[in-house]
Amino acid sequence: MKPRSKNPSTEETTNSRFTRRELMTAVTSSVLLSLPARGVAAVSAEPVPQEPSKTSYDLLIKGGKVIDPAQDIEAPMDVAIQGGKIARVAQEIPASQARQVLDAVGKVVTPGLIDVHFHAFPYINTGIDADPSCVTRGVTTAVDAGTSGALSFPAFKHLVIDKAKTRVRSLLHIVAIGMVGSQPSTPELGDLRFCDPKLAAKVASENKDTVLGFKIRIERTFTVPGSNDLEAMKRVRAAADETHLPLMIHIGGSYTPLKEFLALMKEGDVVTHVYNPRENSVLDKDGKLLPEVLDARSRGVKFDIGHGRTNLSYRIAEQCMRQQFLPDTISSDLGLRSKQFPVFDLVTTMSKFLLLGFSMREVVARTTLNAARTFNFGTEIGTLRPGAEADVAVFELREGKFELTDADNDTRVGKQKIIPVATVRGGQIFYPV
Repeated sequence: MKPRSKNPSTEETTNSRFTRRELMTAVTSSVLLSLPARGVAAVSAEPVPQEPSKTSYDLLIKGGKVIDPAQDIEAPMDVAIQGGKIARVAQEIPASQARQVLDAVGKVVTPGLIDVHFHAFPYINTGIDADPSCVTRGVTTAVDAGTSGALSFPAFKHLVIDKAKTRVRSLLHIVAIGMVGSQPSTPELGDLRFCDPKLAAKVASENKDTVLGFKIRIERTFTVPGSNDLEAMKRVRAAADETHLPLMIHIGGSYTPLKEFLALMKEGDVVTHVYNPRENSVLDKDGKLLPEVLDARSRGVKFDIGHGRTNLSYRIAEQCMRQQFLPDTISSDLGLRSKQFPVFDLVTTMSKFLLLGFSMREVVARTTLNAARTFNFGTEIGTLRPGAEADVAVFELREGKFELTDADNDTRVGKQKIIPVATVRGGQIFYPV
């Protein structure tokens, strides 16, 4: 067992349980996006000011390899930005046409990443400040997954959403106080008096620009023995139906079997923690995918990773991949404890999927195109299409040997790691801290 304080970039060798050929076969046979990978070299760069009298664009990201699954682009391209929007994506845009140039030669350039499962309410249980882990590390949009509820949302909006450089949006916890008081001795769904669908629907309706849906955690840590987890699910279903918004359900380790919750889910709803190692998840006791999971997917239910401290198991991922069950989105579930180990940030989670056999384009698709389609963000993100928000991420795809540890403390060595270089959000360039 590896010590829990080890940095994920430490070099070491190990043996993988499955061959890369086996894993790539599972990946490429998926019904989800499956696109070819290509390697890139990496060098450093800084923005270069240009002569103002000759400019057409505010910023030009020049010389990188653009990966934009929404436009089916994977090629050397320049990206021009004007007035906070993507203005042009093309080969060999003259540097003289931009007021500022960011040299991306040898880099990968993607739409700004979208983390659909994050905890961005600092000082509230597991929440953290979004900006140091998001906009400085390639993530331009983060969805807070239930840290605040109807009673705590006004504070969350004023203190976080309205002030963060990262675009922060909310999935409102069905429990009115959110995750503020959730402890083993006082589970958040232990008293359903706080589980008020009418109040949740009211707050969501009054904040349609920032509340994208609802969140519930049905793991027994957050409930009590009996069927109150299922009753709580019925209440979040009522809030979602009243507002015509989706819901996200945290699964694994519940008292009630997962199939009973899936039966209540509808098109556009999200199941998170799909590769967690606990009982009552997507696999039965023999490691077979539940038929109800496939039925839910056929009805338009979406499936998300939500790495977190306890929710991404390489072993479970490989079992699911062998059965052609891949996630729609890759998210971090980043919080106070998981930021230190084993998650670190979204790009490290993406690197773990490179280790599992996904291509760079496949992990980018699940953190841009697919993520943008998961919720209604009210503006065009997740693409570099002209007219879209000028959310752009620049990465180095570094080759080497990198220790990457899952939530089961299983440490394996990957050959590639995604390293954030620069992020553009709202016309401003941010660098890793």
